[in-house]
Amino acid sequence: MNNWRHRQQGFTLIELMVVLVIIGIASAAISLNIHADPARGLREDAKRLALLLETAQAEARSDGRPITWVADNQGYRFVRRDVVDARDREFINDPQLRPRRWDSAPVEVRIRQGKTLVLDAEWIGAPLQVTLSSNQASVSVTRTATGRIEVH
Repeated sequence: MNNWRHRQQGFTLIELMVVLVIIGIASAAISLNIHADPARGLREDAKRLALLLETAQAEARSDGRPITWVADNQGYRFVRRDVVDARDREFINDPQLRPRRWDSAPVEVRIRQGKTLVLDAEWIGAPLQVTLSSNQASVSVTRTATGRIEVH
């Protein structure tokens, strides 16, 4: 009878292992249900584009010649009309305005005020809006009439 009174207190190794397996399965189920933000890559592309549009705007103002932004679903580039031979020249060797690919390609690009986006030497101009869309998200880059560029 004394043996029953002095029974060992605590958990057995098997009980601890069962609890650890249950915790592992629950953790795996939770981590599988957490999805990455589908708009994150698109927002990063939009932020980079906003910075590059500001750079191109500053370049157009300092040089006095307009710069056109051209984009498709794989990437984009900045071009300037050459005064001598009237041909469009890309900024191939420029570290900031060189042609780039979208990180979240393919991206659908829509420009609200027409099919082209031209950055000229004027300090005040018509507002612009570029919408970048993927199959899961949409982000807008806008330029106000005063030239401020924002991501929405």
